Amino acid sequence: MSAKQRRWKRVVGLAVVCAGLLGARLPVAVAQPAASDSSVLVTGNTQFALDLYDQVRSEEGNLFFSPYSISTALAMTYAGARGETARQMSDVLHLPPDQVGLHPAFAALEARVKAAGSDAHCALHVANSLWGQQGYGFLDEFLSLNKQHYGAAFHEVDFVGAPEEARRRISAWIAEQTQQLIKEMLRPGDLDTDDVLALVNALYFKGDWASQFDPRHTENAPFHASAKSTVEVPMMSQTAQFARATTGQLEILELPYAGERLSMVVLLPKERDGLAAVEKALSADNLARWLGELRPRTVRVGLPRFKLDLRVDLTLTLAGMGMPDAFSAGKADFSGMTGGRDLFIGMVLHQARIDVNEEGTEAAAATVVKMKRSAIPDAFVADHPFLFLIRDTRTGSILFLGRVVKPA
Repeated sequence: MSAKQRRWKRVVGLAVVCAGLLGARLPVAVAQPAASDSSVLVTGNTQFALDLYDQVRSEEGNLFFSPYSISTALAMTYAGARGETARQMSDVLHLPPDQVGLHPAFAALEARVKAAGSDAHCALHVANSLWGQQGYGFLDEFLSLNKQHYGAAFHEVDFVGAPEEARRRISAWIAEQTQQLIKEMLRPGDLDTDDVLALVNALYFKGDWASQFDPRHTENAPFHASAKSTVEVPMMSQTAQFARATTGQLEILELPYAGERLSMVVLLPKERDGLAAVEKALSADNLARWLGELRPRTVRVGLPRFKLDLRVDLTLTLAGMGMPDAFSAGKADFSGMTGGRDLFIGMVLHQARIDVNEEGTEAAAATVVKMKRSAIPDAFVADHPFLFLIRDTRTGSILFLGRVVKPA
């Protein structure tokens, strides 16, 4: 092992792309203004992000997702939730139970997120859309709310007669919004004739590092995947001024993108096998405290080049987090969408991709919330006098015949 390789033995264990989307670190003490204030919304979204990470971190291997995309798609869905279904979604998503100020707050937040891209000279694109069964009868107020506050245009498709055509149209829209980074979000068979509505969010980001890595300095170096496993990876390196902090079990580095409004924050356990302990300690309060300790200094940085691609069905995860009614055909109440309790969430599908290299980062994510039609059986209630018979179905013989005028 060369001397340069030894210098980079302790490298990235956990990378979290965090609050740079809003151009500010999380405050240590969070004020509680009116529910319409987007700062309260960010606090709730952050808590949901960490709750969701805690649920999925038990899976082995790499992990990458967009909390912002998932929160936005589910907030659009929450707009149609009522009763106990809405209460459960509010608790899990950390959204206010009073929706009056929530959706304008999302609109204000999205405007700030989009502004972050232009301010930082980065590409940052957010788009939402609704895809509904033609002629189904969605409430105008539901469609108008999503159009006004989420910019979600409503597209009619035919899930019943042409589900594959609907799938291709939705996937093509997502591919266009993510600069073809996510080309086939919905795969053959993902949609069927029971589907009624798809609520979709797409998010795309591309930014150059404020201080780029020189490709000539990228060399293969060991990456300690575990205490017993080491692999060779292309390790980027540079020495420059960066915000840096050290805590009891953690080393932290902030890498700004061009314009220095957006940034990547890397959380590196001090111990090679310390990732699980850091994940266990990851909370909104701890993250705020860790980010609050960042200070500028000259740092020699080693960061591996990497690409991640995750596609996951979050249905069971979200139901297990405390909102099961939304996924139950017998209990879901999305009467705010159609005026009746005829819909439930059939699937929450999420895909995210990221490419980190010497120039910067390109990332995209999409979330599809698929609403299905509840099977409503024909009603048969024997609540007045009736005849009945017992028969042999093979021969047709009537064995018993009777009448009930007043049940004993």
